[in-house]
Amino acid sequence: MSATEKAKKLQKEIEELKKKTRILEAKPAKKVAKKAEAKPAKKVAKKAEAKPAKKVAKKAEAKPVKPKKLTKKELAEEKRIAERTIEDELEEQLTEAEIENFQIEKVDMERLTNKICDILAERESDGMLQSELWKKLKLTSRDGSRLSLKLERMGTINRVKLLENDRWTYKLILKKTPISTQSIERAPCLVCTVEQKCSLDGEISPKTCQLIEDWVIAELKKPLKAK
Repeated sequence: MSATEKAKKLQKEIEELKKKTRILEAKPAKKVAKKAEAKPAKKVAKKAEAKPAKKVAKKAEAKPVKPKKLTKKELAEEKRIAERTIEDELEEQLTEAEIENFQIEKVDMERLTNKICDILAERESDGMLQSELWKKLKLTSRDGSRLSLKLERMGTINRVKLLENDRWTYKLILKKTPISTQSIERAPCLVCTVEQKCSLDGEISPKTCQLIEDWVIAELKKPLKAK
């Protein structure tokens, strides 16, 4: 082999070595680049997607909303508010004097009161819903409510609170029967033939009169509606 051929062969080997060196130098750089580009991106993506979701889930599971336990006083106040009626509001707003002196303009209050008592007397102990009564008497709800408060203060009626059609209202029950001439219409004294001789301490006396006794017993046996 000539010197020229040897020189060419040597140069070729040097070039191959250089090429291999370049390849070896280039490969680690690519791996580092892949790690730098891909791996951190995956980790960031995982952190961004997974961790917040876990935290939210933990918070939702760990801290459920507990209903506040009310005290007896708070429960009583809630019940009072739920059961409030227009009468309750009026009773708070009006003074005792305003309730007792209540008058409806151009209305005979005594006559109206007697009419209410007559209607309630027919219902006896069952009473009547105040809304029905005011409708029957053609009174507004406000006037009727004030009147019921007045009659209660007078001791004429009892107001019983009850739930009717999912709404709190009052039933009115007659407490004191109004004075009526019917109670003495059949009294034997009106047609008594010896009335002139009758006296408390005399021989003929209302204390010992059998006719009066029979009349009182007969009247007491009659139902309230019949009277």
